Amino acid sequence: MQTDKAIKKWYAIYTRSRAEKKIHDMLLKAGFDAYLPLRKVLKQWSDRKKWVEEPLFRSYIFVRISEAEYYDVLNSPGAVRFITFEGKAVAIPPQQIEAIKQFVDTGQILPDVDLELEPGAMVDIIAGPMKGIHGELLEILGKKKVKIEIDGLGQAVYLELPASHIRA
Repeated sequence: MQTDKAIKKWYAIYTRSRAEKKIHDMLLKAGFDAYLPLRKVLKQWSDRKKWVEEPLFRSYIFVRISEAEYYDVLNSPGAVRFITFEGKAVAIPPQQIEAIKQFVDTGQILPDVDLELEPGAMVDIIAGPMKGIHGELLEILGKKKVKIEIDGLGQAVYLELPASHIRA
């Protein structure tokens, strides 16, 4: 039987700004199960446009570790702190990590939606891998997407998702 210290759980690590990819690579090389969700974004420079991958959650990396490995990860260069509640690192359910992976992996053609909601409204996500999560509507991005704030991990997390996936 495994002890609590040997059971591996997912945790969120807060990192130095813009160092997520480097820290993710270092954790993988050190043998840790790390996950950095990325999204493709079209960036505009003065002379060109280019598709680049950037973190879905800025300054956050997810890592699956046992309690015994906690300080090994925390002592990694660039790792600032674990997301905690009342001084203890908060374990993230594996279903939520899988939901994030599915969200990142799905490329969808989004339908136009006429929303009768205003920013500030509380909404439920009713479809897709983030189904069942509640949040606050921050912004309506055209007729296809919305930006929602989800209060989780001790921090606000911002998601852009299809407008058809929410309801009041």
